[in-house]
Amino acid sequence: MGASSIDSKSALIAGGVGAVVTYYLSKRHFEKKIIQLRKEKYDRDQKERTAQNATRQNSGLPNGVKLEGFQSDNVYLQDLEHLGKYFASEGDGIDNVMVRANCEYNKLIGPQECILANIRRGPGDSTVTRAFVRAGPRKDLHFNPKTVNAAIVTCGGLCPGLNNVIREITRSLFYLYGIQGKCYGIVGGYGGFYDPKTPPIELTPDTVRHIHNKGGTMLGSSRGGFDIDKIVDFIKKKNIRQLYVIGGDGTHRGAFKIHETCMELGLHVAVAGIPKTIDNDVDYIDRSFGFITSVEQAQSAIHAAKTEAMCNLPNGIGIVKLMGRSSGYIAAHATLGSGDVDLCLVPEVPIVLDGEKGCLPHLWNRVKQKGYAVVVVAEGAGEELLGESTETDASGNKKLPMIGEFLKSEIGKYFKSKGEEATVKYIDPSYMIRSVPANATDSLYCMQLGQNAVHGTMAGYTGFSVGLLNNKMCFLPIPELVATSPRQMDARGRTWERILGVTRQPNTVQNGRRSKSGSIMCHPSAHTSSV
Repeated sequence: MGASSIDSKSALIAGGVGAVVTYYLSKRHFEKKIIQLRKEKYDRDQKERTAQNATRQNSGLPNGVKLEGFQSDNVYLQDLEHLGKYFASEGDGIDNVMVRANCEYNKLIGPQECILANIRRGPGDSTVTRAFVRAGPRKDLHFNPKTVNAAIVTCGGLCPGLNNVIREITRSLFYLYGIQGKCYGIVGGYGGFYDPKTPPIELTPDTVRHIHNKGGTMLGSSRGGFDIDKIVDFIKKKNIRQLYVIGGDGTHRGAFKIHETCMELGLHVAVAGIPKTIDNDVDYIDRSFGFITSVEQAQSAIHAAKTEAMCNLPNGIGIVKLMGRSSGYIAAHATLGSGDVDLCLVPEVPIVLDGEKGCLPHLWNRVKQKGYAVVVVAEGAGEELLGESTETDASGNKKLPMIGEFLKSEIGKYFKSKGEEATVKYIDPSYMIRSVPANATDSLYCMQLGQNAVHGTMAGYTGFSVGLLNNKMCFLPIPELVATSPRQMDARGRTWERILGVTRQPNTVQNGRRSKSGSIMCHPSAHTSSV
């Protein structure tokens, strides 16, 4: 090879290296320039934002960018019945202070303070919105604490936190308002107002001191037993001025009937409800007390089902049936809280056994992928497969089909049709998740419910219930609360989307149409919630 040829190749290599170096240097210079320009733009935006915020603050406006097309200029406050319209106030001239603490409240709620019901807003939304009366202590008392006799009753099924609510109502009556009358605990639900076998007990701060550490209700509970004439007779006999009713939507309907009857008879009585439902299906409120505790307790059953499924060969599958008659909140939230569930079945979503969207092929695939599977099913799921029962209990609730046993049988049959055996373990914790003491979160909620129920009645409100709405405590008219209860989970809402994302099960939601964005839309026939 000649010298000239070598020089030529060297020149080419040198030229190539030079080009590469030039390219990377240019690229690096360009990238630095881009970074510098971004930083300069960010600095300008920050200075501009700071100046705009200062201008807004000087004008009494909040920071941020004003959105066009967002308005709520027609707010309709849900009216509460007030005894002051019909009876003379007995609390005139009495300062509302925390009696036993011997101090004033930091804030007393004004007559038009409210919580907006609709907080989600979008361009073009209606400017009309509803609002509910904000809960809390008022400046003016309607009742004189010296003459107040009260009664508390718990109805329906058990729920974590019942004892907490009883305790807080009692303590609020005596410690916050210093009542000098008696507080009666009605034993065994509505029937306790008149059943000689279950006479009422007197509640004091001492008798309720430790009950919040126990599950259930110290008063006992039952379904049915509502006799308006006998209940009113008790109210007259004991000169009850305030009645606190703890129960679900059916119990609240009874409470409102008591309120209406008292008004018809000219009885000066305030009736307050505290929503109680293990299924979390009372409408409007963010959640019912005890729900978080029950979801937490369900985790033990799910963990057990996972262990059984993993350790029992071949093809281990664990099934957990949880409470939820017409709504699947407990099953859904327990599934999301666990992260170990492969299939979640709820009343709001139809069960499809076989085919492209079948749950049985899905379970087969999950078992083949990881060796086991876990199923969570709400007790009210599957009526489209098993049919609705015509039998009812004392509260009028229909009896539910045996969905857990049905699933266990169908899973076994499906695996046999594939030439394999399935080892299916069925766990039904049933009442175990509701008979435990409330956890810290629910205990705090129960305290707020009990205190605010007493604040409402002492101010003269009646025919109302108390609950958390948009994370704020509110008074809600009982007719409004029960009109759309029991509510259901929105099968096209965010919660069900999360279920599908966690379990990767087929979506069997039906009767939808696709919007321009491609999302499923529907026109539900019943009031639903995406909680």
